[in-house]
Amino acid sequence: MAKGDKEPLPVYELRPPEWLPRAHVSRNAGYMGFYPPRPGDPEEVLSAKNVKEGLMLPHEVSVEHYSQRNEIWRRLVHDDALGALEDVMNQIFARRAETVPAIPSSSFRLPSRVTLNDAKRQAWFADLANSDIPLSKLGKNVPHGAKGHDLLDLLHTNNVAIPRAVWFLRVFGANESAGLRNKPSYNPTQYSIEWANVMTSYMKKQLADIALPSAPRLVANIKQTFKGVLSDSDTRQKWISRFTYCLSLLRTFYAEGLVDNRTFLAWLVQQMSTCNLAQAGFVVRLADEYLDGMLVSRALTRPFIEASLSKLVEIEGAPAKEFLPDTANILRSLISRSFLALPDACICPRIHITYGATLEDVLMDNFVTDGSETSQKAIQALRQTVVDTFSDVQRRNEAMLFQHLPHRVLGSLSSALSDVKLLNSISGKTDMASVSLFDDSSEISPSFSRKLDFLLTWSVTPLQYGDHRPYAAACLLQIWRNKAEERAIRRDAPSPDGQIQDLLFDWLDSSDVAGDPGNLPAVALLFGQLAKHGLFSFGQYMQRLIARGETGISFSQEEGSRHRQFLRWIPLHDAEASVISQRKVILYGFRVRETPEDVNEREIRREFRALVPEIFGGEPGSGEPLTTTFWKSCNNLLSAPRYEQLKAIKQWFLPIYKKFLASQAFGTDSVILRVFILGTVIMARIRSYGSILDMSLCTLEYANNSALLTAVIETIRQHIEVWACMDRMYDVTSALWTVHQTWRGRGLQNRVLLKLLAEVDNDRHLDAASREQMLSDISAFSHALFPTNENPDQVPPVLPEILLLATDPNPDAPSLLANSLWYKYMTSPDWAWKVWDNTIASLRQIPVMIEDVPGRRACALRYAMFLLHVDQHLPRGFDEQIRAWLLGSGRNEVAALSPDAWDIVTVVLLYLICYGALTTTTMLESLIYQVWQTGANVSSEEQAQTLETLLAWSNTLFEHLLLRDECGAGLPPVDVFEAQGLQTRRRDVFREPHFSNLVAHFPALVLIEQNRYLPEALRLASMNLRRTICRVSVFRQGIYRDLDAVRLAFEKLLENQSVPDELHEPLVSALRLMLNDPGQGSTHLIFLSDGPVNAAEWSSASSLLSPWKLAATSIEIRLTIKQLGEGMARESTRLAACASLDKLTNAVFFHCKSPEEADFVAEMITGVNETVAGKFVNAGIRRIADIFRETDGPNKIQSMVRLVSCAGEILRLLANIVAPFRKDTSLLQLDAAVLESMFPPMCAKFAEMTEIMASLVQEPWSEDLARSTQAVIFMARVLQFYLGFPVTWSQQMKDLSEELCANLTRLALFHGAGEGLNMLGFPLIMDTLCYTLDEIPTDIKATTPFDPFKNYPDFNLSDLPTDMPPEYKARMRTMLPYVALTPAVQDLVYATRDASGALVPTGPVQNRPWEWTEYLGDVPGADARPPAADADERDGRPRVKNSAALSLELFEAHLTRDRIIPASTSASGGAPPREGGMMEESLHALQDDVYAEGAFARDWRETRISLDDVPAVSRARAEQQHDGSVLPLPAFSTHGGPGPGADARASSRRPSPASSVRSAASAHAHSRLSVSTTGEVIDVDAFEGGTSGSGSTHKRKAMSSIAEDDEVEFVDGPIPASARVPKRQTKAKTASKTTATKGKKK
Repeated sequence: MAKGDKEPLPVYELRPPEWLPRAHVSRNAGYMGFYPPRPGDPEEVLSAKNVKEGLMLPHEVSVEHYSQRNEIWRRLVHDDALGALEDVMNQIFARRAETVPAIPSSSFRLPSRVTLNDAKRQAWFADLANSDIPLSKLGKNVPHGAKGHDLLDLLHTNNVAIPRAVWFLRVFGANESAGLRNKPSYNPTQYSIEWANVMTSYMKKQLADIALPSAPRLVANIKQTFKGVLSDSDTRQKWISRFTYCLSLLRTFYAEGLVDNRTFLAWLVQQMSTCNLAQAGFVVRLADEYLDGMLVSRALTRPFIEASLSKLVEIEGAPAKEFLPDTANILRSLISRSFLALPDACICPRIHITYGATLEDVLMDNFVTDGSETSQKAIQALRQTVVDTFSDVQRRNEAMLFQHLPHRVLGSLSSALSDVKLLNSISGKTDMASVSLFDDSSEISPSFSRKLDFLLTWSVTPLQYGDHRPYAAACLLQIWRNKAEERAIRRDAPSPDGQIQDLLFDWLDSSDVAGDPGNLPAVALLFGQLAKHGLFSFGQYMQRLIARGETGISFSQEEGSRHRQFLRWIPLHDAEASVISQRKVILYGFRVRETPEDVNEREIRREFRALVPEIFGGEPGSGEPLTTTFWKSCNNLLSAPRYEQLKAIKQWFLPIYKKFLASQAFGTDSVILRVFILGTVIMARIRSYGSILDMSLCTLEYANNSALLTAVIETIRQHIEVWACMDRMYDVTSALWTVHQTWRGRGLQNRVLLKLLAEVDNDRHLDAASREQMLSDISAFSHALFPTNENPDQVPPVLPEILLLATDPNPDAPSLLANSLWYKYMTSPDWAWKVWDNTIASLRQIPVMIEDVPGRRACALRYAMFLLHVDQHLPRGFDEQIRAWLLGSGRNEVAALSPDAWDIVTVVLLYLICYGALTTTTMLESLIYQVWQTGANVSSEEQAQTLETLLAWSNTLFEHLLLRDECGAGLPPVDVFEAQGLQTRRRDVFREPHFSNLVAHFPALVLIEQNRYLPEALRLASMNLRRTICRVSVFRQGIYRDLDAVRLAFEKLLENQSVPDELHEPLVSALRLMLNDPGQGSTHLIFLSDGPVNAAEWSSASSLLSPWKLAATSIEIRLTIKQLGEGMARESTRLAACASLDKLTNAVFFHCKSPEEADFVAEMITGVNETVAGKFVNAGIRRIADIFRETDGPNKIQSMVRLVSCAGEILRLLANIVAPFRKDTSLLQLDAAVLESMFPPMCAKFAEMTEIMASLVQEPWSEDLARSTQAVIFMARVLQFYLGFPVTWSQQMKDLSEELCANLTRLALFHGAGEGLNMLGFPLIMDTLCYTLDEIPTDIKATTPFDPFKNYPDFNLSDLPTDMPPEYKARMRTMLPYVALTPAVQDLVYATRDASGALVPTGPVQNRPWEWTEYLGDVPGADARPPAADADERDGRPRVKNSAALSLELFEAHLTRDRIIPASTSASGGAPPREGGMMEESLHALQDDVYAEGAFARDWRETRISLDDVPAVSRARAEQQHDGSVLPLPAFSTHGGPGPGADARASSRRPSPASSVRSAASAHAHSRLSVSTTGEVIDVDAFEGGTSGSGSTHKRKAMSSIAEDDEVEFVDGPIPASARVPKRQTKAKTASKTTATKGKKK
């Protein structure tokens, strides 16, 4: 080397630091993360290609094709490959387990108690209140002294923070109970019960300070002052502070179990019941916070709901309601939440009766939406859930109260009674299609056969009334046949006609009613209608008779068959000639040329020609008026069989009449009127109503004047019930509408026509347009007669021209006067009223003006015609004006009329009624009934004398209106034409609603008969009126249409205290006369004059009653029972009435065994007073108790079956008796001794059935299980009925109730799982158990602790059958006396390991809140040891301490030798980042650690170095090149601790020492170009195609692309929140630097 030349520098060899561990212990595998550059490395070769294009290393393997799959598969296919791997892993875990140290023993010690003086105690509590002094300083011991309320006051006075106070009280309690822990009977929660009592009494003491002022005492002259604790600001703040502090303590105590939840919640329920309204504001908020704890137990929720409802009702009725809106709203919320969470808590009939309406209002008042569609749907769904749940609860409560009992399948007698009532209710407004007599089934069943037999008998029996019955029977059968035939056609089934024919033939052949000769006309009429509708084939009927060889059907045979008369009488409407010939041959033989029928037919035609010669071309008879008995001249027609009558009328007379109408010229309406009236009257006599309707509808087409039209309309109205039963109302409506259109086209309107059209239509037959036109015509007609005017005419009170009419001989004077008055005063609303008033005044003058009676009556007729013309000028007629006058000022005018004036007024009234200007119902309701009531109340001879004339003429007028067909002697009606009008108005009296009014005033006639102040003649006249009208058929028809109205009319009078007792018997006798025909005998069979008959007579009487009279008989019996009840209310007759009633009740319950008898008796007793009903219920309960005792036999199953059969109907009867009284809040007051005597045998029977069920569930194949279940259900229903009465619970009953509840629980378990599972039995028994628990009395205000769980089932939930349905388990869970567990021990159990190492649960973990205290750290006063003091010397890992109150041994804890290396804290969090992250990565790479950072964060840290370190590295390299020194190593922090330079660093991780030593170029080159075995290297900047010059912006975009890539998989899961580090925006590197990359782990 030349002088002066420097020696060449030695080749620098990069060496690793001394602390860096080797990659392998024995092999020379280098160092972890240390890759020094070597001469000759590819990156050191400066070739032209490397310089121009950059260094590109080739792939060591064919990346596109190379795979280790075949190599791995080759190794795995060996048999022991997986086993060898498993053995290796087992050895690894075994060696690790050997080196793991055991968990040390628990070192926890409770702080001890010390006794301090007052100063030190006060100082200690002051330190406890000071949050700056740690509890570990105070935790060595605690002071001993104050207890209970004083201790709580001391904590509040020192304002100790709640967590510190809870710690102190827990330690205090743990020391208090320390002496009891070693006792065998130690209960860890016993002190929680004691402390709960301390807390509740403490709060109760505070609530007691809130009092309400007492009501002022009116009798005491003492000035009262009231000062509440909340009225003064100082005391209020002090009270609120203490109460708030107490609630804060309670909140923690409750959550951790330091107070017994069950004790506290029971106290809270009790407070809700006993607090006043001022305290309620605090109690409801307390309940709102702890409500969830109550809702798991029905024993708490049920009384809480009841108390809340009671408080809500009290608030609603309190004067201070406006000041308690928040309390009321909270109560509503509590009730709603409680109901939805536990609906079974409202299964309580007492709550249902008392607060049912309130509960429903609360539940339905909580649905308010914010207007959005989603909210509305959710609210609607919630509301529907509430509605369904409430409906279910309501239904179950009502079931236990025996309300809405299911309808029994009616027996023959009960069904017949119901059907009789249905059929008798048919009226002119009935739609026959709506009468559901037959079932909807299309098959001929025994039920249908029975109903058909009943229908046919009803239509012809003389025990029922009404000419409409045969038509109704035929119509109902036709409607059913049509429906059945439609179904048969759809189903391709046979037609029902053949079976109907057979049933009709059987009825004719075997029915006693049909065979009665007196019923032959009705039977012929019925079967004539059946044949007309095609329901009965006369030809098949004759063929069947011939086929079976019926004898006696021919008149040539001596012994006649019943069918001979049927063949003779049944009419043929449209029969073929062959059928007529066959009938003639059967009856009279082959050789008879002229039959008696032919002779009789000629005589009938002769009578018709003599009656109406006009239609046969003759002249009418003499001008004398025809009487209403003209039909007596047609004797042959009236006595002829139905066959001949129909043949003469329908086939001969009607065709001639129709030709007569067509041939008549205009103006011959009087002739048509005469023929029509006579024809319809004679047809009505023979009940040929079909011909009457045909004749009427035909005549309507030719009615050209009002007289003929009115006559036809009155005929249609008179028989409106028959047309409805024929189902011809549509035809009638159509005909009337056609006539109205015809008259309307001629510019005419008829008020009577429009009125009948509206009634017949009844909004059913006319179409909408026609009906609208009809109403418009009525309105136009009214407006034309009564035009509106703002200034109506004033009518003077006196109209002298009316008086002058009496002396005006002009025949047209009445019409002229009526026209002039209408024209003059038409706009006045009361002109007709004043005309009537002046007319009566004028009639009073006629006796003075005219002396002879004929002259007076003639003058009266002149006034009657005048009033009739006035009626035609009124839009609604004269009737309402006369009614208003009679009910107003006219009452006095009528009372002042003399007998002569009454004769004249009667002529006028009868004339107006005959011609329709006045109705009979108006005269009855506004005059006659009023007079009867006044006469019944006459109490002196002077009143009788004043009323004599008025009462006599009222009776006369009543007789003329309802009883006489012809008045004669100059009184209307004078002929048959006027009589028809009177008959039409008369029929309205016997229709509803007028008939009920007649019946209601009917007892007044009885009172008039028995009134000794009235003259004997008047009394006899009233009696004759009453007896006569009872014989009228339509009157009796009205009675049987609505028997209840008859019963109520007499019951109302019998219950009237003003009616003397001696009048009761005449009233009941009058009722019997109304219900029974005099010729049929009385149905008064059950009761005699001396009281009820004996049991044998009861049984025989009830068996002899027919369905036709049973309803009427029940009314008589019901009134007799009411008489007995009234007799019990009177002191004089009480003993006799009680004896008779006891005799009756015993007879009823000893012999009432069939369902029909029970229903019959229940129907009779309906509506009785409480005393009589109580007598029946007492007797029924005694009888059931006797049955319980009588059914104790050796065969238990048979005894139970006999018990159900004997007592079942009695229970049903009692339920029906009590049902009307359950609507009230209080039921019948029964005999306490009877109720108490019932309870022991009932409990004994439950115990017996429990034992029977226990044995039967072991034999599921036994058939007795189902019968036993039915018996249990019946007994549960008996208990429910028993609990429905207010029972005085004796001590014996309370003792028996405990066993009863236990037996009910066992029965529920039997029926809730296993072979005894019964979907009906379990819910019913559970509801019965709830009912029983609620009714057992508990004094909620008693001084003893309130225990709502008394008598509730008490067993572990795990003891429930495993196969019980989940919903049944959930319901049984609510019955158990357990509240919600503390979350600390919920679902936690003790367990041991068996020989195989499996866990075996032993029992639930019991909460020990007073022993599990807080861990406060190391022992106070000890020197702090260095961090490594607790570390293992081998690996520096910290040891586990077992120093908490809950030992780790309970959880089988053991060391795993794993630890978590925490992630660096982000700079944004305020703490410096951890230094030397990469160094620690290298140091702990081969150790078992769990990192708190995720895969993404770890990869980011490993592939980057902080840019803040770059300048320092550059300077160090420059210095190295200058002096040849080595780069200094950075300072390292301890594991997990921050380094001194952490504040200046912004990166999330520190670089490792290796990466800081090697050159940046080589490090990055290796990271980028080497193929990593731990993960794929992703070039971040490659996503954007740029270079490193793109800066941090491109890097963030690239990283966001990575984060959004679906294929990126993070094995470690998401980064915890504490480990997430925000991205740091770095400076852009120079272009010569290699772009940073980031790896990802697969």
